[in-house]
Amino acid sequence: MMRSDKQCDVGPHGAPFSPPAPTRAPRQPSPGPWVARLLGMKLTAIGVLRWNGDAKEPNVLGFACDLSNFGYFQRGSVRDFITFTSRTIVQRTQRGQRQTVQHEDYFIHVHVKESGLAGVAVCDQEYPQRAAFSVVTRALEDYGAKFGDAFRSASGDGQEATPVLEQCLARFQDPAQADKLTKIQRDLDETKVILHKTIESVLERGEKLDHLVEKSSDLSLASQMFYKTAKRSNSCCKMM
Repeated sequence: MMRSDKQCDVGPHGAPFSPPAPTRAPRQPSPGPWVARLLGMKLTAIGVLRWNGDAKEPNVLGFACDLSNFGYFQRGSVRDFITFTSRTIVQRTQRGQRQTVQHEDYFIHVHVKESGLAGVAVCDQEYPQRAAFSVVTRALEDYGAKFGDAFRSASGDGQEATPVLEQCLARFQDPAQADKLTKIQRDLDETKVILHKTIESVLERGEKLDHLVEKSSDLSLASQMFYKTAKRSNSCCKMM
């Protein structure tokens, strides 16, 4: 026996039947740093240095590093090596020049301004180069807004820029935030970026990376030993 349409609209105990309210789709998180982590993008370090010409080592004015993807006992050596490579590349970059140097799975992006103030961003392969140089530019602008030309009188290494850089490091883990900066940085495309496949290709003829490692004051004996061991064993610690 077929039921009438009227019977189909009646629920249990004769109560009128109401269809269930449509379920609301869960709200999706807005794009942000979690997207960068999901895609493997990583901004590992930002530094500000004073360029002293190609015959003298630059002065470090501050560094901010996120080494959470390295083992606890590796972090000290990785930090040392980031400082060492950044200083080495900045010294071999001319005023007004931008360079990107690849080391294993990481890229070191360097910009030396005409004033001699230099910025460095160390990123993994997935972090876009354009975004990385935008971060460097912003870090140098933030440093200049707070300290002006104080870097010109720097006679040694310091850490005054570190608080400024730590804010940039946290903010720009999401490259989309850095991409917003490029819209107002029209000069970014006016300076050609020189790309080097290895650190060795940046060095002067006759210079050897192993020799620079041995005489570097940035690397402790433990870091030098770690570098040599990692090199021999082709270690997974890619920053070494």
